[in-house]
Amino acid sequence: MSSRYGIALTAAVLTACTAGGVPTSSGGGGGTTIQVNLTLSQPSKTPYGESGGFMPAITTVAVGTQIRFMNTDSFPHTATEIPNATQFPSGSPFGVSALMQHGTTLSGGFSSGAMQGGASSQTITADRPGTYLFGCFFHYGAPMRAAIIAQ
Repeated sequence: MSSRYGIALTAAVLTACTAGGVPTSSGGGGGTTIQVNLTLSQPSKTPYGESGGFMPAITTVAVGTQIRFMNTDSFPHTATEIPNATQFPSGSPFGVSALMQHGTTLSGGFSSGAMQGGASSQTITADRPGTYLFGCFFHYGAPMRAAIIAQ
């Protein structure tokens, strides 16, 4: 096996083993896509409270990873960070600003804005280690919420 092939294979295996997320190609860096679909992802228990609607419920990525949310559902959804949260709040923490796309880093706060079916979000960079909780403006109580852990 050539060393070039071995390095590429190792990189592919490491990307595929990242807990959560679907590896995607993004030029020179690794990427992760989180699927957004209320009807296909049943609620599950996480250390942060009940989660659902995002696949996976907990996505673990390396600092520097590019993240994108993809709405594979027919309903509009958002992926909006819940600032400074260590548990999912019992009621929706979102205001109307969640409907507008903003932010490109996990630590700076983000929202995909209202994504229609088939749409994807802006690229968000895992810029600092931490646990980032997020949810959907429209379906937070469903419970459409999940977590990203950047290491």
